[in-house]
Amino acid sequence: MTASRARALHLTVALVATAALVLQTVLVVQGSAVLDETQVPPMATRLGRLVSYFTIQSNLLVAVTSWQLARDPGRDGRWWRVVRLAAVVGITVTGLVHFVLLRPLLHLDGADWAADKLLHMVVPVLAVLVWALVGPRPRSSASTAWWTLAWPLAWLAWTLAVGTVSGWYPYPFLDARENGWGAVAIACVGITVLFLAVVAGARAVDRRLAPAPTGGLRPATRAG
Repeated sequence: MTASRARALHLTVALVATAALVLQTVLVVQGSAVLDETQVPPMATRLGRLVSYFTIQSNLLVAVTSWQLARDPGRDGRWWRVVRLAAVVGITVTGLVHFVLLRPLLHLDGADWAADKLLHMVVPVLAVLVWALVGPRPRSSASTAWWTLAWPLAWLAWTLAVGTVSGWYPYPFLDARENGWGAVAIACVGITVLFLAVVAGARAVDRRLAPAPTGGLRPATRAG
């Protein structure tokens, strides 16, 4: 895969992810439903809750990293590797959790339906596919993998703490008032195991596939 083709693919992901985020933001500003909310909260609350969703954060990471890769498909750096792997892993988990746990709870139509599908299905599939095709890789190491887990663990701790105080949770399976702390703990452990599995899988793929992109770019040194 040449660098020019890699740029085009990364640009496609960047455009789709950005469009999905913009559409969802517009809908939230207009007061459209987010998951199971039945009352429209004040604007500041709506925007604060919007950025609290792991879905939004993972799509944002995908958009930011894809825009940068569209400029330089061979980009590298210690912390860049962590952010890029976090984007790939986060968007993968977003798609899987949505499909298994959240999709049956949603009853959306029109633009809300379109935004939901873009954020939870189209961007995850597209982002992972392009990552597998054009990387950049190799970019994985044991330290990169462990640091990648810092963001979802911090998000989970913050979400549970804020939810305990405010009574609002971005996802129903984290609501201890409705499900009890036992069920919430089981959900957290299950999702943590899922993250570990996806990180391990992503690292295995990164180490086994051929370096990418090629075509005028010097491949990065394979991380240990």
